[in-house]
Amino acid sequence: MDSSTLSKIKEIAGEKNYTDALEDKICYSYDGTPLLHKLPEAVVFPETTEQISALLKLANKENFAVVPRGSGTGLSGGSVPVENSIVIVLTRWNRILEIDTHNLTVLAEPGVITERLQLEVEKHGLFYPPDPGSQKICTIGGNVAENAGGLRGLKYGVTKNYVLGLEVVLPNGEIIFTGGKNFKDVSGYNLRDIFIGSEGTLGIFTKVLLKLIPKPTRAITILAYFDKLIDSAKAVADMVSFHITPCMIEFLDKTTMNCVEDYTKIGLPRNAESMLLIEVDGRGSDVDYEYEKVVEALKKNNATAIKSATTTSEANTLKTARRAAFSALARIKPTTILEDATVPRSELPVMIEKVNEAASKFDVTFGDFGHAGDGNLHPTCLTDERDHDQINRAHAAFDFIFNEAIKLGGTITGEHGTGLAKKHFLEQVAGAAGVDVMRKFKAVLDEKNVLNPGKIFDVVPRCEGYLFQKREDVPVFNPDHY
Repeated sequence: MDSSTLSKIKEIAGEKNYTDALEDKICYSYDGTPLLHKLPEAVVFPETTEQISALLKLANKENFAVVPRGSGTGLSGGSVPVENSIVIVLTRWNRILEIDTHNLTVLAEPGVITERLQLEVEKHGLFYPPDPGSQKICTIGGNVAENAGGLRGLKYGVTKNYVLGLEVVLPNGEIIFTGGKNFKDVSGYNLRDIFIGSEGTLGIFTKVLLKLIPKPTRAITILAYFDKLIDSAKAVADMVSFHITPCMIEFLDKTTMNCVEDYTKIGLPRNAESMLLIEVDGRGSDVDYEYEKVVEALKKNNATAIKSATTTSEANTLKTARRAAFSALARIKPTTILEDATVPRSELPVMIEKVNEAASKFDVTFGDFGHAGDGNLHPTCLTDERDHDQINRAHAAFDFIFNEAIKLGGTITGEHGTGLAKKHFLEQVAGAAGVDVMRKFKAVLDEKNVLNPGKIFDVVPRCEGYLFQKREDVPVFNPDHY
């Protein structure tokens, strides 16, 4: 990118909102995905929707790429810069604009932290259920872009189930608002849902209108341990067959449990093969009925210990193990690759065994945890990116896991997105015709391919500068590249 173009970018954003200093560009050269990094040409912090619009119009004119970014917690490379690109950072867009207690909605800017929004609406007796594991730092805009899930997805669904409207700056710089507070609206195509989960490739969100629900008045949290991993999977299947819908059913295997205990010292058993964290919530006697059915399923499947909590403090203590899983695993090896293979719930026991098979077959270490209630597992490989052989075996293990998930009727990602990390699998899931339809959507809305190109699928070969481009040539973070 030449200096003239950079000067125009700085003029639009304002000098205080622009940086091309090397140390700043390095900070925004990667997200939460291991092994993927690329230096942008500049980083900008626009203050208005009009500035974002002007930057995209300039990108179309000058032929450079724009990569939108929130907190950078993504795990599929969605906000990793591309060749000849600038990064637009939206974390300063952090205002909650309206909490409408009559219509049960909240209007927020994209940089609002998810947990902060949840706490604010709860002050009004309202509830925003989606709770990604990174909720203390991830942003609402990023949640919408990735259609984020979370621990409560089994009962309450994921981000798309709560998005009512979006203000979007299109790739050509035009600004639209799609959706609204009407719960029924079938006027024309449902444009809102096209943008949800589009991973920053079809538009940049500047306002997000979300649906809220009444806050549950009661909750009981249950922790159970098992000597056999398969028993915990069967217990989950039984809960589903009992026609109850817990708020969450979370799973941790032995490796993850031991890492968590090393990290948190909360008294987890060292010898148990697996653990389930279950929560039932709602109002009145329904909570007691679901609790009894959960305990019945646990006992039927040989749970060795069952603990319950009814206060918020006790529940948070029990949830510590699950919420600390990724952080605890990340302490073991220099590189932690967290994925999210997802299968129909009935296939969960098989998929858990397939992860163990991959670990043995390719001689790699896995910790496995995830949202057992909706079939969304997070096989996490503990490895070292400095060792090319280890990384190649890790790639092979994940190839095996994703292919096995697809065979079981599953998918390559339940909540992390396709991004850069898994786009080579997309056609196996969506089919050639399906991917072609996606490309056509992209081409219509982004004729010049300026907005987050190279993500999900390749429209044109614009990613030649990536350090990770060839899987057999394993990348290592090297400052000399910068």
